[in-house]
Order: sequence, then C-alpha cells, then structure tokens
Amino acid sequence: MTDALRDTRFVLQHLLQAPAALAALPPYAEVDADLISQVAEAAHEFCNGLLAPLNAAGDREGCHLEGGNVRAPTGFAWAWSEFVEAGWPLLACHPEDGGQGLPHVVDAVLHEAVSATNPGWGMYFGILHGGYACLRAHGSPELKDRYLADIAAGRSLVTMALTEPQAGSDLGGCRTRATPHDDGSVRVEGTKIFISGGDHDLTHQIVHLVLARLPDAAPGSRGLSLFLVPKWLPDGTRNAVVVERIEEKMGLHASPTCVLRFDGAAGWRVGEAGRGLNAMFVMMNAARINVGLQGVGAAAAALAQAQSYALDRAQGGAPILRHAPVQRLLAHTRAWTEGGRMLALWTALRLDEAHAHPEPAEREHALREASLLTPIVKALLTAQGFTSVSDALQVFGGHGYVSEWGVEQRLRDLRVSLLYEGTNEIQALDLWQRRLLPDHAQALAGLLDRLLEGVASPWAAPAAAAAERLLSSLRAVMDADAPAGLVAPAALRGCGLALLGALWARADDAAAHDGEAAFTRRKQATAAVYFTQLLPELDALLAQLDALRRDPRAAADTLALAAGAADGAGDF
Repeated sequence: MTDALRDTRFVLQHLLQAPAALAALPPYAEVDADLISQVAEAAHEFCNGLLAPLNAAGDREGCHLEGGNVRAPTGFAWAWSEFVEAGWPLLACHPEDGGQGLPHVVDAVLHEAVSATNPGWGMYFGILHGGYACLRAHGSPELKDRYLADIAAGRSLVTMALTEPQAGSDLGGCRTRATPHDDGSVRVEGTKIFISGGDHDLTHQIVHLVLARLPDAAPGSRGLSLFLVPKWLPDGTRNAVVVERIEEKMGLHASPTCVLRFDGAAGWRVGEAGRGLNAMFVMMNAARINVGLQGVGAAAAALAQAQSYALDRAQGGAPILRHAPVQRLLAHTRAWTEGGRMLALWTALRLDEAHAHPEPAEREHALREASLLTPIVKALLTAQGFTSVSDALQVFGGHGYVSEWGVEQRLRDLRVSLLYEGTNEIQALDLWQRRLLPDHAQALAGLLDRLLEGVASPWAAPAAAAAERLLSSLRAVMDADAPAGLVAPAALRGCGLALLGALWARADDAAAHDGEAAFTRRKQATAAVYFTQLLPELDALLAQLDALRRDPRAAADTLALAAGAADGAGDF
C-alpha cells in the first residue's frame, strides 16, 4: 500500500470518521468503512496501473489538431474507455441516472489519485461531474433526457466555455451572443478561449456549457445565460463549433486547451434567462475542491519520487536521505501534503453534509462552512502544492531539472492550478469580502473551536493560541478598513495555517488510536514538524496584517508607487 493510500485511509476512517458522518446522511447511509476502503484502493490501483505509464509519454507527444479535429496522445482514448467500462464516471452520480450514488468525499479520493498519476489525462474529465450536476439541477426535461445519462456514464464529456479574449475573470465583459429561434433553440456566436478539453477523440460527443447573452440581456454578469451546445446535433450532423487552435502551454501538454469559435452553433438554454452564473454555481465548490486536490496529488507523487531517490542516491558514503537538508525538505513536504489532504477531504465531507443532511439547519450550517473552506482549499493547496513539488525537485539536485525523472513535468503541469477556477488572488478576495467580513469572522471562530473541542494532543494548546491570535488580528484589520487587495492574501494563508494547526492537533490525537505503531510514530513526528517549523509562519503574516492595520492608506499608496502607477494609489 502506498503512503498516499495509507494516509487517505487514516484521514477518512480515523481523523474525519467519515463512515459515521455518512451514516447520518440518508443517501449515503450504506457507505461504510469497507466500501470506502475498497473504492480508494481500486482508484489507486487503476490510476497507478493504467494512467501513470501514459503520463510522461503524453507530455512528450502532446495533442494535435488535424483537419479541425483534436487527437489526444496515444493511449489516452483507450484509457478513457477502460475508465468508463469500470464505471468510474458514475461514482458520485445519482442512481436514477445509472450512478453509484457515492458521496463527494469518496469521489475526491479518485480525483487526487488521477492528479498524482496523470494530470493531463485528468483534465479531460475534471469538469464532468460538475457539468452533470449543473444539467441535473437546471436542465429542461428534454435536455436531461437527451444528454444526462451519457454524461453520467462518461460516454459524453463536458467543457465549460466562459473566458473570452477581452474578458477573463470579469465575466461581465462577455460578448458571445445567443439568438433565439422559433423551435426553442438558439444560435450562439462568439469566441471562447482557454477551453480545457475543447475537442478530442476520447468520446464522440462533447457537451459545451457556454455563457452568452440573449438579445434583451442586461449589461454585466447579470445579463448572462447558460447554454448547452453539443459538438454533434441530435440529427447526427456536426454543430458549428470550430477549433481555431490548441494553445501552446507551459505544461499539461497532454490536455488540449482550445480556442473555440461558435459560428451560429445550435444550443439550448440551461436554467433561467439571465441567471447563467446561478446555474453554474452548483458546480463551483466541488470543482474548486478538486483543483485543490491537484496540488495535494502532485505534491504526494513528487514526495514519493523524492523519497525513493534520496534512499537510493549515495553521497559522502551514505544515502542522501540521511542528510539533514534533504530530511528537512521531505519532512516539510510531507507535513504540507498530508495536512492539505486532511483539509480537502474534510471540506468535501462538509459539502456532502450540506447536500444530504436530513435537518435543514444542519445543511445550512455545513454549506456555510464548506463555502468558507473552499477558497482556502483551492488557493492554499495549489500554491503550497507548487512549492512542495519544487522542494521535492530540490532533493534530486541537478537530476530534478532534467526531464528523465519526471519531477519537472509535475511542476509545469501544476502551475496553472493557481490560475484557473478563479485565480488564487480572486479566491483570497472572495474569502475576505464574502466569508469573513460579513460576520466579523464568527463562522471561522466557531469552526476552529469545533475542530479543537475535546482534542487531548499536547499540540491542541498551541493550535488554539494560533487561532486566537489570527482571529484577533483579522478583526482588528476589519475595524481599520484596510484595503482588501492587500489584506486578503495574507488573511487566506493565515486562515489556512490556523486550520491546518487544528487538524494536525486532531491528527496527532487520532494517530494514537490507529493501531499501527510505525504509522503512529511518523504521523506524530510530522505533526511536530508542522507546529515547530511551519506554523510559526503565521506570526509573520499577522505582523504584516498589523502593519496594514496601523497605516492602511500609506501601505496602499506605497505599493501603488512601487508598482509604477502614474497617479499613486488610483482606485486601491
């Protein structure tokens, strides 16, 4: 059993006690510890057996545009057919649609395993379940009858077509138009960029979910509607969706990121007119948790490679694993990676409780917590995952910088995760302005208190003290009305550090009851690394927040001047 699989089992069974939590949710009452373990083991076996061998070759070969069609790297379509045959796309889909009806926290294990073994291949289905959930919640009966079962089963894949050349994160600048026809369809015209899996040969059908404006739409994001635009029309003819090019990227060469032109393509509205973003919201939390898990998966895989190399590579008469600098790099990477796994799986479990708890008040509470945690999961775990992969590469020395060992590919492939599904800076602003400010960080305080309740670990006291310092600092900055753009990144990372402190205190406690002495020793040693070497970063962040609190306008003016703004702070 790999370290990642062993740790996943610990997090689900002992730390989160997921089987007991799921037993209280009627749709998942039959999801017991044995079933969770079986799914996790099978997911890791599939990914290590079929996907990992295709990873480096897919990166080298890349994707090709031939006659208007995209060809994926050799073996990718075969691997997808095996994935579909094994029923993996159906894992978290509703039984009414042929799905297995498993919770998101179990599906998250699969996403981490895919990200660890072949992230380029994983990009083809990254949005599949989100598209399924969106169509299930907001699609018309006709659209669901036509497309839902095939999407659930993986016979069709899904894209999310949002970004345009002139409108990136500001979707209000979207210019793509949708003109109604008498038969209830529309004709979509416009260009979308950065479309992951915009075309390929893994499946015959591709369903594009496209944001566009109806003729009478209001300006800005409130005027956007969502449309389903298939690659192939119901009569079997090719829709007017043109692949203009495949982007040449820093990494993820095995995944085609396409520029798509919709030349009057036929489509059908999903959800209410003018509420396209609302229809898409159903897929956002789960999608961002899965992006956070890309950071965890990449770091876990890089850690395993670096450990193996450090054990085999001799220098000075001994394996470099015995050298203190190498031990520091590996221990820090382990503490961040295992902590990130705890945070992501806990957030996924809260999302399951938000969807399925029988008590409305508990559903609402779980959704508030999941919404608070999601931007932290996305931003912290991708940024730290990138740093951790870089640290693992450092263990290899010069060998890490050459391609034969594969670590540099992980670094290239992971970098984009800090950008998509909302840049990490946007996640920080979302956390600060929508999750922390409205209730003066009360939800965060309650969440931290609940995490540390009843924890007997000696690390509980330092974790509680860190949480108290964080909350005091955040509230002082709120009262000073410091500029959000300067405060938010430090606040997000500080929240992440405090939450990981609470989780590591709980993990230190839970490890004592694991039953495997070697695992317990390593887990508790890793907790000590977190508290003594990583959590102290929080004090530097709080000092930064305190400086912003004491003179917020001067800080903004100085930053604008240093950035070269001609008129000082401008609109900071």
